Amino acid sequence: MDSQSIATTPQELDGVDLPHPHEHPAYMRHHFEDIGQQREAANFGMWVFLLTEIMFFGGLFCAYLIFRNWYHPAFVAGSNMMSITLGTTNTAVLIASSFTMAMAVYSAEMRRKGQLVLFLVLTILLGFVFLAIKGVEWTTEYQEQHAPGINFSIQDFVHPKNPKAIPLAPDMAEKTQLFFFMYFVMTGMHALHMIIGIGILFFLVARASKGAFTEGHVMPIENFGLYWHFVDIIWIFLFPLLYLISRYR
Repeated sequence: MDSQSIATTPQELDGVDLPHPHEHPAYMRHHFEDIGQQREAANFGMWVFLLTEIMFFGGLFCAYLIFRNWYHPAFVAGSNMMSITLGTTNTAVLIASSFTMAMAVYSAEMRRKGQLVLFLVLTILLGFVFLAIKGVEWTTEYQEQHAPGINFSIQDFVHPKNPKAIPLAPDMAEKTQLFFFMYFVMTGMHALHMIIGIGILFFLVARASKGAFTEGHVMPIENFGLYWHFVDIIWIFLFPLLYLISRYR
């Protein structure tokens, strides 16, 4: 094997030209033998992290389904209070953000700096739109005294003003507070992940605007894309659980 073939091995792994077999790019950490090993380690670490996230949200989903089985009428009544319009709009927004994030990964792979920055910024904007809509929902629930706590009111469930709502006995109406507790916890944790993701996106945009990620080193963009798609998928599960199942029985 000649020196030229050795030098081009990292290029095959990550699309980077190395002028000499003993040289390496600045982004390659010293404890890795080559770029391919660094990339495999980063990908493995991201999947392990996502696995822990699956277990975390899986626990929340499991708790929600158990409580829903125990207090089914209360959870159905609480679900009827959710805004289908806002929930559906947010679902569309997140699907669009997954598309822009996928295009950002593609742009990095194609080494198109302008398009990469553009799609990352669009993903940020869609993330803010999602959070704004969610903020409107939370504010509405608080104003209608559906937020769990000392100000929680069961009147909308004992004597519902909404003709599609389900009237409940006072003891079961009290259990609707558990529905809204799970609702705020689950959507709140999801929103926290969105906020963290947007913060990382700002960092990626700053680096991408200086030419990073478009010279063959696309690993950070790819791994963040996995995170963003995961957060979007979590919402795809939250939407039917909180808004659609057994609605208007």
